[in-house]
Amino acid sequence: PLGRRRGPSWRGCGGPAGGMGLEPEPLFQAWSYFRRRKFRQCSDLCSQLLERPPGEQEPDSEYTVFQAAWSLKTRALTEMVYVDEIDMDQEGIAEMVLDENAIAQVARPGTSLKLPGTSQGGGPSPAVRPVTQSGRPITGFVRPSTQSGRPSTMEQAIKTPRTALTARPITSASGRYVRLGTASMLTNPDGPFINLSRLNLAKYAQKPKLAKALFEYIFHHENDVKNALDLAALATEHAQFKDWWWKVQIGKCYYRLGLYREAEKQFKSALKQQDMVDTILYLAKVYLRLDQPVTALNVFKQGLDRFPGEVTLICGIARIYEEMNNISSAAEYYKDVLKQDNTHVEAIACIGSNHFYSDQPEIALRFYRRLLQMGVYNCQLFNNLGLCCFYAQQYDMTLSSFERALFLAENQEETADVWYNLGHVAVGIGDLNLAYQCFRLTLVNNNDYAEAYNNLAVLEMRKGHIEQARALLQTASSLAPHMYEPHFNFAILSEKVGDLQRSYTAAQKSEEAFPGHVDTQQLIKQLKQHFAML
Repeated sequence: PLGRRRGPSWRGCGGPAGGMGLEPEPLFQAWSYFRRRKFRQCSDLCSQLLERPPGEQEPDSEYTVFQAAWSLKTRALTEMVYVDEIDMDQEGIAEMVLDENAIAQVARPGTSLKLPGTSQGGGPSPAVRPVTQSGRPITGFVRPSTQSGRPSTMEQAIKTPRTALTARPITSASGRYVRLGTASMLTNPDGPFINLSRLNLAKYAQKPKLAKALFEYIFHHENDVKNALDLAALATEHAQFKDWWWKVQIGKCYYRLGLYREAEKQFKSALKQQDMVDTILYLAKVYLRLDQPVTALNVFKQGLDRFPGEVTLICGIARIYEEMNNISSAAEYYKDVLKQDNTHVEAIACIGSNHFYSDQPEIALRFYRRLLQMGVYNCQLFNNLGLCCFYAQQYDMTLSSFERALFLAENQEETADVWYNLGHVAVGIGDLNLAYQCFRLTLVNNNDYAEAYNNLAVLEMRKGHIEQARALLQTASSLAPHMYEPHFNFAILSEKVGDLQRSYTAAQKSEEAFPGHVDTQQLIKQLKQHFAML
């Protein structure tokens, strides 16, 4: 056939070149590695190009091979440690407690994230849906900012777990950036690729093609915000303040330095020059850090006028409503997200969680099954599937889902969550011995699990072990002062044994955590009658 005659002749043409006819040009090969996200190979190949003698370069070219290799290696090193600044926003203890920005301490209802309960969102009460330390319902999707809360005291901040992965408090949000800043020592054994202290920033600011790659390297890889800001200021001056990209980068630097009002000015100026979704997201992020959620909502809605149907903007609105405890509005916006993108994992998970806590486990099960069909395969999903199956009375799937969740658990915190939910299943079927063992296994995997201490205390009370129950309840209330259950149970226990003073104190704490709890109000009323008789 014709193809067989072509093959040898084509291979024969490459023969005299010594086998090098098929080798691509090194810079093109490095660019190919970069496009395929093989950044290590790209960086190594660029290093070989940079080590060539200067005589091999083309002196007359405006953008020499040396400059191209330098720029490409800079971009490859940046991509290795790149973190999206929009989503990765986590306040540490230092940022929360030592924040010097002037924010109204007594905000109007529904205008502050510090008072989430003020918004009348019609969401489920804490009796149905568990809440975080800051008083917000636990979301259906873990985000860097949802689990942090806003502690009012240093003791409360240190006690409370900050992330879903660790029970230890994060001392500062800059911890992540410090680790990124040491990346230069890992990527180059001989030292950093670029010595920033000897860099003439004014020279590079006049070369826009190199300056942008260099800025991202300094900002993300070296974490030197000051030098990055200097370079951005010189570059935007060279561009006669007409380049919106540099204004956004200056705003990012100001935000990282805690100068939120200056960052706001830069982002607004950039939006006047060029409408970009990212800039809108950055501006809303500034307002959220300044505790102005209503202004952030207005920014998102103005963005939707310019970018109708943009998923990230609709999702941003839904997140804010969720943080303000306006669950019904959040669910509506998450549904709008799914109209635009029916594979959006966060929206599906949050709607499923909302249905579960609204006593509709069958509908929640459909959403979690949808996630499973999309390829999400982790411990959290099977954990939620197991709970939905149990409450939807599909008992044949319950235990198999929890077994799969235990198998997929990546750390002890996830294992503890699964055993805790298995304990609830055991309580539901009336096997209290199994429930006791499950809650014990929860504490073996995570000894800061306040809910497990509370439930164990209830089981001990049923057995008549008063002292053990009291100790467990005190532990639970100290670990999670925002939960009303340990305080209420301790009040009931103290009232039964005749310790009315402790019972009254615990009941007041329970009422503070959940003002609408009827049983607590009745208990306080009874105790006041006792005190009046005395």
